[in-house]
Amino acid sequence: MQKTDLNLIYPSNLEQKIGFDQIRQLISGECISTLGKSLVEKMCFSRSYAEIDRLLNEVEEFRHILMFVEHFPAQDYIDMNPVLDHIRIPGTWLDQEELSWFRASLNTLQECIRFFEPDGEENPYPFLTQRRGDVFVDEAILKEINRITDDRGNIRDKASEKLYEIRRQLERKKGETDKRIREVFRQAKSEGIIPEDSEITIRSGRPVIPVMAGFKRRLRGFIHDTSATGQTLYIEPEAVFEISNEIRELELAENYEIHRILLAFTDFIRPFYFDLKKAYHFLAWIDFIRAKARFSLKINAYKPILNNRPVIDWFQAYHPLLWLSHTAARKKVVPLSLKLSSEQPVLIISGPNAGGKSVCLKTTGLLQYMLQCGIPVPMKPTSEAGIFDKIFIDIGDEQSLENDLSTYSSHLLNMKKLVSEANISTLFLIDEFGTGTEPQLGGAIAEAILEHLVQKKSFGVVTTHYANLKLLADRTPGIANGAMLFDTTDMKPLYILKMGSPGSSFAFEIAQTIGLQKEIIEQALTKTGKAHLDFEKQLQQLEVQKYEIARKTEELRVADDFLHEVIEKYNTLSGEVEAQRAIILKKARQEAKEIISTANRTIENTIREIKEHKADKETTALVRGMVKEFDENLDKQDAEDSKKLLRRIAPRVKGSSRKAQGKTSLPESIQPEVLSGKLQIGDMVRLKEQGSIGEVMEIKGKKAIVTTDSIRLSLPLEQLERINPRTVQKKKKNNNAPSVYGNILKEINQRKLDFNPSLDLRGKRADEALELTRKLIDDAMLYGEHEVRILHGKGYGILRQIVREYLRTLDDVQSFHNEHIERGGDGITIVVLR
Repeated sequence: MQKTDLNLIYPSNLEQKIGFDQIRQLISGECISTLGKSLVEKMCFSRSYAEIDRLLNEVEEFRHILMFVEHFPAQDYIDMNPVLDHIRIPGTWLDQEELSWFRASLNTLQECIRFFEPDGEENPYPFLTQRRGDVFVDEAILKEINRITDDRGNIRDKASEKLYEIRRQLERKKGETDKRIREVFRQAKSEGIIPEDSEITIRSGRPVIPVMAGFKRRLRGFIHDTSATGQTLYIEPEAVFEISNEIRELELAENYEIHRILLAFTDFIRPFYFDLKKAYHFLAWIDFIRAKARFSLKINAYKPILNNRPVIDWFQAYHPLLWLSHTAARKKVVPLSLKLSSEQPVLIISGPNAGGKSVCLKTTGLLQYMLQCGIPVPMKPTSEAGIFDKIFIDIGDEQSLENDLSTYSSHLLNMKKLVSEANISTLFLIDEFGTGTEPQLGGAIAEAILEHLVQKKSFGVVTTHYANLKLLADRTPGIANGAMLFDTTDMKPLYILKMGSPGSSFAFEIAQTIGLQKEIIEQALTKTGKAHLDFEKQLQQLEVQKYEIARKTEELRVADDFLHEVIEKYNTLSGEVEAQRAIILKKARQEAKEIISTANRTIENTIREIKEHKADKETTALVRGMVKEFDENLDKQDAEDSKKLLRRIAPRVKGSSRKAQGKTSLPESIQPEVLSGKLQIGDMVRLKEQGSIGEVMEIKGKKAIVTTDSIRLSLPLEQLERINPRTVQKKKKNNNAPSVYGNILKEINQRKLDFNPSLDLRGKRADEALELTRKLIDDAMLYGEHEVRILHGKGYGILRQIVREYLRTLDDVQSFHNEHIERGGDGITIVVLR
């Protein structure tokens, strides 16, 4: 990444004028280490389509990682380049602290390399994988550094056999020293030669005993220190003096052995210098891309549709610095929609002061510059953006940019440079074009400059109050007017850019609003002329009304589309229901046909039997007629009506059979289900309302004791009907299977007992977290719960943001809020259900 060519941008302090220096600082603040910060400082304007596209795609891929991958490395991005450069010289070595940094950063590097390592499946991060390239960390380095250091970066005891033996001796000697000095301390304490509440302490790295100055000859040893008052001496007892000397010698031997190990390890990694430099350069890029991705999430930025030509077709674009400040203050930011093309490359924006003209200009410059530095921009991802070779600005206002072009001559010098260097790939942005001199002359020069730039097919946005520039768009192909809308009712700017027509300056209205003396305004009105003012007022009011009409028309269109969709869904579902109904009825009729076919044969047999027993012709004819009626009815009625007719036939056939012959009876298939007569103990009955079947156990007046499904019930007689025992047996066979409804209730009750209203999403990917959240809300609604808890942790807050955005889309969610600070705060979301 090279420094921006100053011939591509003008002036040299363009970044400060459009606010890009603040963007650079904000991205740098998202970096973990100096590795990424160094690349942020080198970030520059590019005119290479391939490079810009690659940079934007890398950030888009990392945005996905931040949103959906929970455990990407986010620490120990340590810049080891200065250390590597130092140890490149033979005879140099890593110290222990540097070795600790080296181990930690190598582990982070290895995790990043493995994350972007192709595994044969579809690669979700092709651009970041390409950035990784052939970067690697030799396994031998990792193996060796893990052999000689522990997780804290300390040299292991077994880094060498000699070091192991030295440390064993040290431990033994220190134990012996500790034992002896405690014995001496207890003896001295019993003799009363040490101050009260005194303890063994350390001076010059050696254990000493505090002794009162008057008793110093009572304890033989070496005096290391005295107290500030001189009343206490710190004496190393003679009994441990020699052992302490031995410990000191062992410590020197330990340091020497550690130095030898570090020197050997440094010699071991020196041949890998270039591979390690390349690896740390990759780590720097990961930190840099990660910082851009985190910043993009904060400003709600995306990669637009990128074209390899100059074009601006933006929808709902925001100034990122305004977005951040207004969002923090809970203020609304009005979006900008802007279109510049090869057919109409120049836009002249007019409108009231403090109406947003300069903000539009700076937003255009900043977003285009960010884009060509490889930073996603806050606009709809369906927006189209292009590539410009040069960006030129001439901004000197009183709002937030320095006015370093304070004279008209310096302004003309800028115009001279622009006109001489502008081409088809130049984007120019000029604020208050033509000001600084006599209006009529300044306007004429500005008009001529614009016409010349249009001939060169350069792209540009200018702001002005000059009427001649507003009229220029109507007669010059390639130039369009744009107006900043102003609400003349409430006398306030709307900050909305309306393409296609010029805007009024509303000088008199603004003067009235700020309280300028009435007599001055009236005098100015007489000088200007009422016709001109009425025209400007009507023009602006017309634009406001057109905007409102367009907004309401869009709302009506959306509502109409929604209604059309609902009607389509209704018609589709209605058709499906009718089709299903026809299929069910047809199937029922077929089943009834089969039933009646069997019943018909049985009835014919019965009739034949009746004839043989000399039944009267009237009964026979009656039965035949009813059977015929039943058969014909199948094509006209549904299956349920056919079954009712069958039940009507059966008792009449049975009656005629008994009339002919007492012993003759109908087959079981056409015997009646409901029997008449008085209820008696032992009868099988059916509960009319519930349809349950039971047996009469007792009869007490107008009530009967009925046993059904092992339950004894006392029921009024009018709620019971006597049924055929044979049909009961058949129903029992059919009802042996468990009740589906009962099983469902049983399962629901069991699940309700097992339901946990708390959900832990920590460590989950975003898509998995949303699926678990949906299931939690569904189960809670099913089981009648009114509140659930979602534990997502704090971290970067990305998972919390994703979950809460999803909760806003659910109709079942009434509200949600943070848990109490003592119980988890913003790491837990409490969801209240409707």
